[in-house]
Amino acid sequence: MGSNSSHSVTPTINLASVSSFIQPMKVTKCIIDDEPMFKDLILLLALGSKTTNELNITTSSVLRMATHPFDPNFTDKVINAMGPMTPPRLRQLMTGLIRHVHDFARENELTVDEWMAGVGLLNWAGQMSDDKRNEGQLLWNVIGLESLVDEITFTLAGEAHDAPAATAIWGPFFRADTLWRRNGEDIVKTKPADGKMAFMHGQVLDFVSKRPLVGATVEVWQASTNGLYEQQDPEQEEFNLRGKFKTDEEGRYSFYCLRPTPYPLIQLMDRHPFRPAHIHIIATHDGYRSLTTQIFDRKDKNVDSDCVFTVKNSLVVDFVPRTGDPQAGLELHYDIKLVCDATDGA
Repeated sequence: MGSNSSHSVTPTINLASVSSFIQPMKVTKCIIDDEPMFKDLILLLALGSKTTNELNITTSSVLRMATHPFDPNFTDKVINAMGPMTPPRLRQLMTGLIRHVHDFARENELTVDEWMAGVGLLNWAGQMSDDKRNEGQLLWNVIGLESLVDEITFTLAGEAHDAPAATAIWGPFFRADTLWRRNGEDIVKTKPADGKMAFMHGQVLDFVSKRPLVGATVEVWQASTNGLYEQQDPEQEEFNLRGKFKTDEEGRYSFYCLRPTPYPLIQLMDRHPFRPAHIHIIATHDGYRSLTTQIFDRKDKNVDSDCVFTVKNSLVVDFVPRTGDPQAGLELHYDIKLVCDATDGA
């Protein structure tokens, strides 16, 4: 392990093996097969990546970071460039971000080509995003960051052990302008031929007293059977499979929807790309903490391996047969419990 064995490791890439090295990539099924920019990015990521099969990892290369071969003062220079008027929380966040990103680059000996491939991918995600879809958020979802942030927020709020329901991420396809609908209304405005109709209903309740919450808002959205949300699919009517509902005098909400289906996101790192079948829910009421969550169909084969790491046991539900209803052959009863927000004086 002498100094003579220390050297920069250069990966040897077999072009013929690129297709097996990185699987085809799908971003919410919106990538056109002949999209040249996206294919160039994936090829560059493949060519610039160092796999355990292609590198000779030696003890000296692992110890390289411990000897600080790079400018030891560079990161501090960047951090100290922040001005004195930087808000304390922003300073804390940016200091941590800069240190971790710089350490990542040094520990992995990030190359310029790899860096530019990553920048290009982020740029592409931004260019694909608009007020109806958020591909940038999707990239963070597939590495689990949004689910981790959700867990941190959930725990810091003091709800980790006595919460009425587990939270889950918003996802990139929420729309703030979703239409109000009547209880019992069908949100499936564009009917897929392979869709299975379900009647979803329940109550919004006070977590402690179990009192029904009158006038609570329940907002839902889901993808169609082709794996696309309405803003991704020109064949779907606008606001298809979305709706906001007000609970009645008994705290009840109800609507017709599709039994959810799984869909693929990004296929990278030799992982399957599927999100298990789910429905998004946001429940709110004056004086109560809002709840953002998802519910998952127990019968989905991917329920234990969500590609964005969101599934929690308490969010897994069962769709059961429904009889005597010509509109739906399935049913889901799902009660939502909200916690009083002490900060509102409720």
